[in-house]
Amino acid sequence: MKQARVLLLEDELQLAKIVSETMRTRGFNVNHLANGVLGMEAIRKSEYDVCIVDVMMPFMDGFSFVEQLRKTDKQLPVLFLTAKSQTEDVIKGYQSGGNDYLKKPFSLEELILRLNELLRRSTSSPAPASVAIGQYTFYTAKQELWFNGQLSAKLSHRENELLSLLIQHKNEVLDRKAVLLKLWGDDNFFNTRTMDVFITKLRKHLQHDPAVEIINMRGVGYKLIF
Repeated sequence: MKQARVLLLEDELQLAKIVSETMRTRGFNVNHLANGVLGMEAIRKSEYDVCIVDVMMPFMDGFSFVEQLRKTDKQLPVLFLTAKSQTEDVIKGYQSGGNDYLKKPFSLEELILRLNELLRRSTSSPAPASVAIGQYTFYTAKQELWFNGQLSAKLSHRENELLSLLIQHKNEVLDRKAVLLKLWGDDNFFNTRTMDVFITKLRKHLQHDPAVEIINMRGVGYKLIF
């Protein structure tokens, strides 16, 4: 079986050593570097299947690294490691192009589970190139919403994933807990608040067509109708 290639960007050398050794025992091929500048050089020279990126690094922080990465590669899965736990910081991570995050300190077992889930998603059947949402066209690979033939919004990875799920269940109730477990890995209060923020962002993106609505089904989930 082919080893998954992991780029680990972490400036805490002891933590990086523990994480690297654990992943190698689980069959991952790991390249550890200490900052985002070195990470960008590695991305240019080699191909990877997933990135683990610490937020607070010297020379180039994790958010800046992923923003640069997304200019040339919109598909490579990225897992943030962060000591920050404010909702705004987590949202910033998703908006910069991250797919998931783990708060320090974290369980190595949970890290492995999150990595395997990101890899599973990235190798699953590709989504259709475009989907009509009322007067909008949603380009999933480009992460773009177009309205009446013009670019209306560039979506973050998390917005892209959430809208894709809503479309898969259009005119049906999308269970809140199921979405939190699938996209965030946990249905705690903190993640629930974060998801609500992303729902608000999607509503704003879709506001130009009054026939398109994301309805809050109190205590259950959300329904996309169009």
